[in-house]
Amino acid sequence: MNIKILGGGTGTYANQGSSAALASYLQHEDLLRMKEEKGLEPFFDQERERVSAREVVYRLDHNKSQLGKSDAKFYSIIVSPSEKELQHLGKTKQEQARALKAYVRQELAPAYAANFNKGLEAKDILYYGKVHYERDGQAEGEQMHAHLIVSRKDIANKLKLSPMTNHRATGKGAVRGGFDREAFVQVCEEWFDRHTGYKRGQEESFAYCHALKRGNVEAIRQLARERVALEAQRKQQRQQAEKMKQQQQQKQAQKARQHQSRQEKKQGHSRGIRR
Repeated sequence: MNIKILGGGTGTYANQGSSAALASYLQHEDLLRMKEEKGLEPFFDQERERVSAREVVYRLDHNKSQLGKSDAKFYSIIVSPSEKELQHLGKTKQEQARALKAYVRQELAPAYAANFNKGLEAKDILYYGKVHYERDGQAEGEQMHAHLIVSRKDIANKLKLSPMTNHRATGKGAVRGGFDREAFVQVCEEWFDRHTGYKRGQEESFAYCHALKRGNVEAIRQLARERVALEAQRKQQRQQAEKMKQQQQQKQAQKARQHQSRQEKKQGHSRGIRR
């Protein structure tokens, strides 16, 4: 699971002005899908399956109270499941798209809200999402991913929320709360596995890849130790489950024999009476 938080600069993800340019960019697949008669993939939000691009731009551009001209007005989150994760989400593109949107609403949005440590829930976040079926510059393999445009302000237009802050869960000073990007990505990964039942290998985990990227040998060793301990625990659980299964089978067999014995005694008693 690859999750990126973007925003700033002068390119596609410039975020100091209107969200119109980004919303327009996110519709670039629509024309191709119309030509191929595949139907449009509309914007969605926390509750609705279909939201117009006009509403997306209007709501985001009017949710910026007390933000200055040079302040960020919104951010972009890109959610890119791996090919294995997408295949786990469904057999068809339609199934995968539905499952990906459900994951965004039920797991990622709540994780994003909670990470600010302000008591927020998913319903407090103003965001719009769009599923893309292709990735720029990639020709092979599963390519589906989701783009989210998230307002800098909460849905009530009161709280400033920046996932780019360097503060992490601070309780004192001018900035309260903060946002831990690494923790956010790791929680999103864990909640994806919980939500979908995906069995993630250690080499796929964010913690492993992050430690490998940083060259943290001790962290990798610790992950290896945890993996060995986890496998031992799973083995023990399988053995216990197998033992319980055998015990249940033995009990069922014993009950069956006892039942058969009682039936035979009844039949013998009935024959004795008839004589």
